[in-house]
Amino acid sequence: MGTDHPYARELGDFLRARRSRLRPQDVGLEPGGRRKVTGLRREEIALLAGLSTDYYQRLEQGREVRPSDDALDAIASALDLDEQERRHLFGLARAARRPAPVRTRRGPERVPDSTRRLLQVMATPALVIGRHLDVLAWNPLAEALLGDPTTVPRAERNLIVLLFRDPESRLRCADWEGLALEYIGMLRAAVADDPSHPRATKLIGELSIQSTDFRRLWARHDVRETVHGTKLFRHPEVGGITLDWDSYPLPGSPGPVLLVYTAEPDSADAERLQLLASLHASRDRDRGTHAIAHAITDADTDADADADRRQLPSRKG
Repeated sequence: MGTDHPYARELGDFLRARRSRLRPQDVGLEPGGRRKVTGLRREEIALLAGLSTDYYQRLEQGREVRPSDDALDAIASALDLDEQERRHLFGLARAARRPAPVRTRRGPERVPDSTRRLLQVMATPALVIGRHLDVLAWNPLAEALLGDPTTVPRAERNLIVLLFRDPESRLRCADWEGLALEYIGMLRAAVADDPSHPRATKLIGELSIQSTDFRRLWARHDVRETVHGTKLFRHPEVGGITLDWDSYPLPGSPGPVLLVYTAEPDSADAERLQLLASLHASRDRDRGTHAIAHAITDADTDADADADRRQLPSRKG
């Protein structure tokens, strides 16, 4: 096993990112003179973990190592990892111990018809997102709140892509960078499950080329298993709306989750959400009326053309 092992590479990247965020004084060490690296040196982490510098260096380089759980626990303590980061470290290391990457079954992500029906009857914004944050389905209120996903190509209907490529996203999100870190952390968790997945590789590669913000935030190597939270949206029609959100895994379909936004009952946010629903429904009615009028006009035009043709003299004879 070498650096071509995807989990070993991911493990090394994670260790380097976590080491770079620590300062000597954070772990009780003297800063010393001018330092050539950001954060702690490898030998300092090795000292704190009770490991040899060469062993720890091979871990960061993704070379052939099979760290024991005791060694991982010592490294996690030396890097001051929280519980979620510790789980991530152990998951990557245990996957890297395998002699070869496990072939992962990758089928298309599907939204059950019953879930699509549920979306349409929900009186609050809701959408289904895939494991890499692709937007797979949504209801009218989600469209009213977040914008119409059909205005972008299917491959770009992704929460991270829209956040970094759509200029309006920075206007709609009160804490744009916080939301970006949340989404990136969720994508990192998906990458940890399958580092070589082609969808993840494509997303990360394209966004790294196109966005300096993405490159900066992705390099932090944050991991988040976020399942609920609160967001403040700035909507151009109804103003600020603070909504709670929760995610629910779809039954029998690992990967995609149902993302639901709700407002506190009888609050100003609930009133704004109701106003947004009314405005969106009104626009839908206007579009429907316009489409019917257009169809009637086209039918009248066709009928007039038929009448004119019947009145033309025959060319026969």
